[in-house]
Amino acid sequence: MSDTDSDLTTTPTSSAAPSSTGAAPRRMGILGWLVALGVIAGAGYFVWRTQADSDVAAQSDAQAMHARVDALARDVAAAKRDGDSLRARLDDAAKVNESLRGQLLGLTERARLAEDAIANLAEKRMSGHDALLANEAELLLALGGERFALFHDPASALEAYRLADAALAQANDAAFSTVRQSINAEINALGAMPAAAFAQAANAIAQLRERVAALAPAATNTSAPADSARWTQIFGQFLRIGRDDDGGALARNDPALARALFDASLRDAQDALLLRDAARWRDALARAHAHLAADFDAKDDNVVAVRTQLDALAKLQLAPAAPPVLGAALKELRNLRATQAQQPAAPAKPAPTQGATT
Repeated sequence: MSDTDSDLTTTPTSSAAPSSTGAAPRRMGILGWLVALGVIAGAGYFVWRTQADSDVAAQSDAQAMHARVDALARDVAAAKRDGDSLRARLDDAAKVNESLRGQLLGLTERARLAEDAIANLAEKRMSGHDALLANEAELLLALGGERFALFHDPASALEAYRLADAALAQANDAAFSTVRQSINAEINALGAMPAAAFAQAANAIAQLRERVAALAPAATNTSAPADSARWTQIFGQFLRIGRDDDGGALARNDPALARALFDASLRDAQDALLLRDAARWRDALARAHAHLAADFDAKDDNVVAVRTQLDALAKLQLAPAAPPVLGAALKELRNLRATQAQQPAAPAKPAPTQGATT
């Protein structure tokens, strides 16, 4: 029994040794499978995580794309609404244009009727208003021409011509336009003439007349000759009788007479200036200059100043030549009026009926 027990006890011991040696490789294989499973699981998790991240990114991209598409859809809808609004406005504008076209056609018809009425009025004879204005213009042109011919005053003639042009500007007859052109040409010619200082010349002569009393007379020899008779020497102090062939000896012996003669020459120059008489003006100044040189002291300051003023007055052009075009407008106006007076009156056309204007 003991041997059997010993055998029994030893038998498991001997059988356990081989099992322990076989279990070690088995555990190593299981561990390897576990590691492999872990690696596979990690790789799967990594793949799953990567796929999940890519799905999230794709989903966000898709959402952004949907948002853009929605925005574009809204923009397209807004553009469509704007297009509809513009189309409606264009339709309204077309209707307004059609209405305006109708009104324009109506205005064109009225304008044609107005032109016909004006043509009818133009074919009539010159109205009394135009005739009155033509008479006024003719009178002003004649006055301006005569004013320049008599007084050689361009300023007064220029004013008369401007008034005549203003009168013809109010006339309805277009035939007066050529006359107005001639008037403007004469106005330009008169305006280009140098303005004569008549007022300054008149003031200068008045000042000269005031200075006549201050002029120093020339020195004269009143002593009688030594060989003359005694009674001549006695009465010569009160009365002297002699011949004045040169016309200036008497004035030289009498300062009052010399001043009176000089003042008379200046007064004659004043009258010539008022009358615009150039020849009389030059003659009066020449006589005044001769009296000044013969009867007064040439070295006196007042005499020198008066001589200088006389020389300046002598340079004044008292009567300038008339422009060549002066008087052409008056002749043209008279010819035009004579031509219009000879034309027969044109028959008046019937006025358009009321139905034609509607």
